[in-house]
Amino acid sequence: MTNNDANNNKMARMIAALDRLVNYFIPAKINADRDARNRAHVFLISHILGPFIGSVVPIALYVLDPHPDFAVAILALSIGAFWVFPFALRAGVPYNPLALISIQNLIFCILWSCYFYGGVASPTVPWILTIPLLAFFYLGSSARLRLIAIGMFAVNVAVFSAFYTHGFPTRNDLPLAALQGLGIVSTIAASLYVAMMAIYYANVQASQAELESKMREHMTIAAELRTATAEAERAGAAKAEFLARMSHELRTPLNAVIGYSQILLEEAEDEGDDGSVVDLTKIHSAGQHLLKLVNEVLDLSKIEAGKMELDLREANVAELLDELVHATNPAAAANGNEIVLTIAADIGTRRCDPMKLQGMVRQLLDNAVKFTENGRIDLAARIEQGTANDTLVIDVIDTGIGVESSRIDQLFENFSVADDTSTSKYGGTGLGLALSQKLCTLMGGEIFVESELGKGSRFTVQMPVPALGLDVVASGPLAPRADAANLPPARTPVTANG
Repeated sequence: MTNNDANNNKMARMIAALDRLVNYFIPAKINADRDARNRAHVFLISHILGPFIGSVVPIALYVLDPHPDFAVAILALSIGAFWVFPFALRAGVPYNPLALISIQNLIFCILWSCYFYGGVASPTVPWILTIPLLAFFYLGSSARLRLIAIGMFAVNVAVFSAFYTHGFPTRNDLPLAALQGLGIVSTIAASLYVAMMAIYYANVQASQAELESKMREHMTIAAELRTATAEAERAGAAKAEFLARMSHELRTPLNAVIGYSQILLEEAEDEGDDGSVVDLTKIHSAGQHLLKLVNEVLDLSKIEAGKMELDLREANVAELLDELVHATNPAAAANGNEIVLTIAADIGTRRCDPMKLQGMVRQLLDNAVKFTENGRIDLAARIEQGTANDTLVIDVIDTGIGVESSRIDQLFENFSVADDTSTSKYGGTGLGLALSQKLCTLMGGEIFVESELGKGSRFTVQMPVPALGLDVVASGPLAPRADAANLPPARTPVTANG
């Protein structure tokens, strides 16, 4: 490290220490206002370092004056009194009155030294130039406070002039060499003081300008973000409108394809045309798959656009789930699976949105069927009693391929599948679980997942079901059950984040 680097580091440490000292004296109320904080910084620097420079004058008078008297002592005490002001500011004395008192003390010091050491020709007269400078630094842009400071100076000068012109004796007995020496010392001290204040004020202004530049940059970025947000909202609205318009246009031809293929398939089966049956079955299955995909995309878009609403009414939960099992049994049987439905006796009729409840559970069942071969899928439903709402708990448990714990958090993302191998082997777009999670959230519930690779998975739905005739009451997070049947113990359920 060179000497220059060492000196620069030393200077930087000194400045940092001075800043810490200055900040110690600034009250929190002033520190919260940028302009007030800047004025307080200049004020405190002036009162911490200024007395060191100003004390040179009484020291010079004491050395140069053959007969120093009380005038030197009072001047020294007045200059030393500036060190009291930082403590007064920290103690809570209001800043503006304190700044005016400080200016008055400075005026007194200057006029006192002029009166006793040369009058209007005193070597300390140059210090008068610091009065308007400090008024500008201390009081900022307040015209009222500046007028008060100017008025104070005028009153002090009037009093000084009255004493000076009405025969009160002044000190004019200093030797010429002493006056010259005092003039040199006083001028140098005043110049140093003014230079110190000007440099510090310039640094404050430079820091403020840099801060304002950064603020303008942040404001520009914020404006760009607002513009981007508005554009995204417009794009989202256009997307929602497009999907709403296309919903009918997409579903109508697909329903026609599925319907006519079903008619042709039944006719081919009646006629014993096995070749046509195979082809028509593929067409019918492909149409149903495409319709399911279209419905999922449209439902997801509708939820994300905030356009989907709940249709709450009384529904027999057991019948809803039984219908789902019967609808899913053919696909489960094709994979060699058995679906076992277990419904608690007290589940009865509940107030819910039956279509969305079925849609949510259907996605979970389809997922279990798809990733399970020659296994068992349990669909169980029960009610947990609560104070505000009862809680409907639905478990979908399979003995399928399972999921690695590190990938559980990704299950409910749009277009997310376990891995590329699963996609090629089992197919699917990864929309089913995302839709089930969003439907569950829409109905005020949550989905929890427990899974172990190669041993199966358990999806637990918990959602509030109010008593008949009551509206849904928002509920907080619900704890999943710990008795994860057919799964190894000591696993932590993961809450899906939509």
